[in-house]
Amino acid sequence: MSCSDPIADMLTRIRNASRAGLPAAEMGHSRLKAEIARILKKEGYVADVAESDDAGKKLLRVVLKYDYNEKPIIQQIRRVSRPGLRRYVAAAEVPRVRGGLGTAVLSTSRGIMSDREARAAHVGGEVLCQIW
Repeated sequence: MSCSDPIADMLTRIRNASRAGLPAAEMGHSRLKAEIARILKKEGYVADVAESDDAGKKLLRVVLKYDYNEKPIIQQIRRVSRPGLRRYVAAAEVPRVRGGLGTAVLSTSRGIMSDREARAAHVGGEVLCQIW
């Protein structure tokens, strides 16, 4: 079955795995998903991101992080721009998630980057998702 929104599918797999207390979430690989996972790792929301090849099909494995009480680091992860309603922002309007405590992931003309990187580079783009 084909997926009409692979980014939403990725975020849902991560959300479900973290709420279930699983050590990792696996999904089909794409460059966009790998870049989003790289941002999540760089911002400290996930422990590791690994790419594997299972019988000719590339997979992306996201190892989740938990605090000392076994509570997931990712409290909320949600899709902002979706196929039915795209959300674009100018460089001056890049959102601050939870007053700077969270992270927004943007697709810009310079590639996939976090809200902090987009503000520093003075670029806007499509707001893919928000994490806190």
